[in-house]
Amino acid sequence: MALQLQKPIAFIDLETTGTNLGTDRIVEIAIVRIGKDNSRTVKRKLINPEMPIPVGASDVHGITDEMVRDAPSFRQVANEMKQFLDNCDLAGYNSNRFDIPLLVEEFLRAGLEFEVGSRRLLDVQKIFHLMEQRTLSAAYKFYCNKTLDGAHSAEVDATATWEVLEAQLVRYPQLGDTVDSIIKFIGEEQIVDFARRFVFQNGVEVFNFGKHKGRPVTEVLKSEPQYYDWMMKGDFPLHTKQKLTEILNRTLLKKS
Repeated sequence: MALQLQKPIAFIDLETTGTNLGTDRIVEIAIVRIGKDNSRTVKRKLINPEMPIPVGASDVHGITDEMVRDAPSFRQVANEMKQFLDNCDLAGYNSNRFDIPLLVEEFLRAGLEFEVGSRRLLDVQKIFHLMEQRTLSAAYKFYCNKTLDGAHSAEVDATATWEVLEAQLVRYPQLGDTVDSIIKFIGEEQIVDFARRFVFQNGVEVFNFGKHKGRPVTEVLKSEPQYYDWMMKGDFPLHTKQKLTEILNRTLLKKS
C-alpha cells in the first residue's frame, strides 16, 4: 500500500551534542522529502554546533569536533532548511519528542519562526510502539527484513524511517494510506510546547511542572505575573517561552 499524500512529507533525523532541548545543538541534519508523487529528495548537512561535542555524543553518532570545524552553523543554513521544508508535513522516528522540538529551537535561535501548527506531525515510532518492539534498528529489521548499517547517521536513519513507514502501510492496512488516517489511528497529541512544560487539559493550557502543576496558565499569569518573568529568565527552551508569551498576549487582548 503506497502512502497517499495531499502535500509533501519530510522525514527528519538529527544528530546532536546531547538531548537537552534548551542547551544542545545539531551536528548533522538529514531530511528525506517525499513528494506527492512519492518522489524522494534528500538534503544532508554537517553543522558546526559552535560548542564542543561531548565524547559520549561522538561515541554514538561518530561525529567529532574536527569533522564539523569547517561546517556551517545552523544559523547559516536556516533559511535553506526552512525553504526545503516549506509546505511539508513532518515525520521521523521519535520526532515529536526530539527531532522536531530541537529543530524548532534551532530555528528560533537563528531568528526564524518555524510554524508547525498547520502541519501534520507523524511520528513513525508511535506505530511501532503500538505494534512491535521499540528501536529503529529493530523496526527496520522487522518491517524491511534488512540490517540497518550506519545507524546514527542522520541520512541513514531518516531514509530507514521512510522505508519502515512504507512497510507498515503494507503490514497494517487498518492504518489507511493517508497521513490523516495514520494519525487518527495512532492518536494525535495536542502539543502546547515541545518540552511539555504546558499541556492541554479540557482544551485549556495548564502547567505540567512545579508548584503550579495542573493550574491554568492564564490563571497563574493573572495572580502571579512575576512567574512569567521568572520563566522568561530561566533555562527553558525558546519554544516554551514563545508559547508562554503567546498565552500572555492572548490574555492581555481579552482584557482590552
